[in-house]
Amino acid sequence: MKQLIKNALIANLLLITSVLFGQDISLFQQFNGRYDFVFIGNTLNPIENSFQTSVSVLTSSSAQLSLNANDQIEKAYLYWAGCGTGDFDIKLNGQSISADRTFSIQRVASNLVFDYFSAFKDVTGQVQATGNGNYTISDLDVSAFIDFHAQRGTNFAGWAIIVVFKNPNLSLNQLNVYDGMQSVPDEVNITLNSLNVIDNNDAKIGFLAWEGDSGIAVNETLRINGTPIGNPPLNPIDNAFNGTNSLTNSNVLYNMDLDVFPIQNNIASGDTSAQIQLTSSQDFVMINAIVTKLNSQLPDAMIGINSIEKQCGSRSIKANYKVTNSNSTALLQLNTPISIYANTIYLRTIYTQTNIPIDGNEIGQVTVLIPNSIPNNFDLKFVVDDIGTGTGIVTEINETNNKFLMPVELLIPPIFNSLPNLESCNLGNSKGKFNFSDYGTLVKTNLNDNVNFFESIENAQNNVNPILNSSNYNLLNSPKTIYIRLDNGLGCYSITSFVLTTKNCLPTVNSFVSADNDGFNDTFHVDGLKNIFLNHKISIYNRWGKLVWTGNNNSNEWDGFANNGLLIDDKQIPSGTYYYVIELNDPDYTDPLTGYLYLTK
Repeated sequence: MKQLIKNALIANLLLITSVLFGQDISLFQQFNGRYDFVFIGNTLNPIENSFQTSVSVLTSSSAQLSLNANDQIEKAYLYWAGCGTGDFDIKLNGQSISADRTFSIQRVASNLVFDYFSAFKDVTGQVQATGNGNYTISDLDVSAFIDFHAQRGTNFAGWAIIVVFKNPNLSLNQLNVYDGMQSVPDEVNITLNSLNVIDNNDAKIGFLAWEGDSGIAVNETLRINGTPIGNPPLNPIDNAFNGTNSLTNSNVLYNMDLDVFPIQNNIASGDTSAQIQLTSSQDFVMINAIVTKLNSQLPDAMIGINSIEKQCGSRSIKANYKVTNSNSTALLQLNTPISIYANTIYLRTIYTQTNIPIDGNEIGQVTVLIPNSIPNNFDLKFVVDDIGTGTGIVTEINETNNKFLMPVELLIPPIFNSLPNLESCNLGNSKGKFNFSDYGTLVKTNLNDNVNFFESIENAQNNVNPILNSSNYNLLNSPKTIYIRLDNGLGCYSITSFVLTTKNCLPTVNSFVSADNDGFNDTFHVDGLKNIFLNHKISIYNRWGKLVWTGNNNSNEWDGFANNGLLIDDKQIPSGTYYYVIELNDPDYTDPLTGYLYLTK
């Protein structure tokens, strides 16, 4: 009966014309050092689907992890897959798992659409915590799709964990994990890039594949670099994907494969890529993940800029950088060039000073002068293993991770507007009062700059003791330089200045004197005269033109008494109208001030 079912399925499948849609296999993660890998996993198919008399797929299965005592788990990647559009929430050892990434293949055959899925989860923490022991996947349910897929014999589900581990006793290897979702029939070609083969000693490749059938082997081959590979009798050269686990030597891993093949005869020193070709005229096989382990002894130079030191107004900067040789399998030789660029403009080349060991680093500082042709905002780029032409001198594991770019803004002093000097009337002894509060806005070309006023350049430089009242500033002695500090908030400032001066303004005469000692207008007061026009002279005449009083800057103001003329003996003069002459004796005011004043007693 089983054979009849199998034969019917084979005949049916041969009539199928398929159109396949998936995701190309590509590099997911690379490890360089003393690494190796192992697969664990299990199917959820109770029997190969080609031989089922009644279709079913389980929801749970287990597998055992058994690493050596010195093996240290570096990464653990869980993949699960099945027929249908997907179940992306499952459990690993009772802990809920949700997919980080998903893959799918859609197969159109005989006008029917068949969906298949795979999911990925990084379970490193959980596996590191558990270590060796039993791992169980549960709640992986594809029951809704089983009946539909059973008509083509593609009802399946399963899971696997790729465990990457390191061990100090291992050789220096490069281990690459590739994943995606590609399938046959009839042919699939996969290019494995980012290889660095030093020699082929103990080279191997592992495949995580789904849906391979042991009983179907029509034109089925697996080739690496054009050479067929197999691992007979478990994996015949004409039926590599046949429901087996070459790590446990099991042939009952129904409708999935965890197979590792030695490839030291299929790859050569110096290879940077490998070609995988899978053919099948009938068996539907999906490749989900590929792992390669190759001997590698190469450095991997990387560089980073830790910080930039800048000075205000200077185009010379200091860059603190670090060269690392992480994820490598050989030391990085001294005198490895490091070229420096501003935007795309080459500036200079420096060199590493030491041999940098595996997982080691070198810290350095370099001074770089930024040309005037480079704008104040630019990208500073450091490229290790670059002689200044984009060309390196070191063969590395990864030739694409040598650059580091950091945006830089030079500290340019704020640009300011020139301000005119200010002049005010002399309030006496060269004192004055000024309002220059609007200068805080007028001086700025950038409204975001902060502005403060200072009485000395030292205070401005040190940003201490600013002038607090710029709207009512009392000048004690003319002239006075006021300093303005403009700060852009980025550690850069400019200082400009203006000068306050006083001038002798024309005095204002109070022409009424009531010498009655009531505290109001008791004297002849001339506003803006005393202690301003130091050489002035005042003469007061009566209505007949007789001089009755004279005074100067040292005299008291006239209070209705005579100090000159006929009345000097009794000094008292009558109320009435008098005439004054004020000689300012100032070069700006050559004409005397004259007028009438009225005296009452």
